[in-house]
Order: sequence, then structure tokens, then C-alpha cells
Amino acid sequence: MELLLASASPSRRRLLEQAAIPHRVQVSGVDEDAIQNPNPLQLVQELAAAKAKAVQQILLNEKPLNLPGLGILACDSMFEFKGEIFGKPKDAADAIQRWRCMAGGWGVLHTGHCWLPNGGGEHRAIVSTKVQFSAVTEAEIITYVATGEPLQCAGCFAVEGRGGLMIERIEGCISNVIGLSLPLLRSWLNLASFN
Repeated sequence: MELLLASASPSRRRLLEQAAIPHRVQVSGVDEDAIQNPNPLQLVQELAAAKAKAVQQILLNEKPLNLPGLGILACDSMFEFKGEIFGKPKDAADAIQRWRCMAGGWGVLHTGHCWLPNGGGEHRAIVSTKVQFSAVTEAEIITYVATGEPLQCAGCFAVEGRGGLMIERIEGCISNVIGLSLPLLRSWLNLASFN
């Protein structure tokens, strides 16, 4: 029994590996820029569902069918800071500017989850986690951005990497900040075991 992760995110793969959840990866190929919604909660949910359904279609087109036993899981994350939505930064200058704004403040990381269990059905959920940043200096910001790490992350930080040094506090699901909510996934997989 394995889960098919509809994501190229190494952080999400690492979470599943650390939780000993058998999985494989199939990237969806969804054009994320084509999906627009001013509401960040709705947007992450729409993106996650689009990725899951795109991967489901890829599998249905395969001959023979290669369906995963636990179904397809897709996620999408965005960071909300003072009403502004931060996906991945465009470049280093964008990341530096964002960090100047975020230093010492609070934001919320929203992750949309969509699970298509093998055998039918669809489960959707949004998990939001509050993050407080340390009051970092300009030199710390420039040094961190120069590592390249924040350029790959929604919100310009990786709590499981060097960015963890710049986080003061987290309120809510920690794994959600990394890319997916393991408690939510556990509840879904327990649900599957009773079907």
C-alpha cells in the first residue's frame, strides 16, 4: 500500500519518508499561474485539487493502470503576511524585500490538501499555521537569502532548514509549515483503513 504524492517538493517527500509512509511521486504539470483566486484559502485548495485531479488523469491514461493503493495526495502552500500572499519569491531581491517586511512579525502558512483515495471519493482540507519571525538583522537576511534556500519556499523560509534559526514561534501544526499536515493525513489514512 503506497500513497502517490502529486508534488515535486523534496520537503513533502521527506515528511512522508520520516513518517514511514510508503509513497512514490508523480508531478502534476499543472500551470499554477493559470489558477487565480483572491482568497488565499480558496486558492491553495483549488491548486491542490487541480494537482490531484491532473495526476489522476495521468494514471487513467496509463496502460496498464498503475493506481496507488492509498490514492493520490496533492498539496499547495502559500504564506499570508499582513493580508498579502507570498508564494515562492521571484528572485533574491524579492526574497530580501519580503524578509525586511517579515522580520519580527507574524504570518500564516496555509496549505490546501486534496486526497483522492483509491476506490473513489475526494477529501479536501486547509490547514493554517501561525509563524512568528525573529527580529533578524539586515546582514542575517542577506546571508540567509544568499544560501538559496528561501527561493524555493512559499513565504521565503524553510523551517526545517536554515530558516528554522529565524523562527521565533509556531502556533499550530509544525509539519504543515514544512509542506503537509501529518495529523490530517493520519486521520485520512485511518479513515481509509475502515473502508
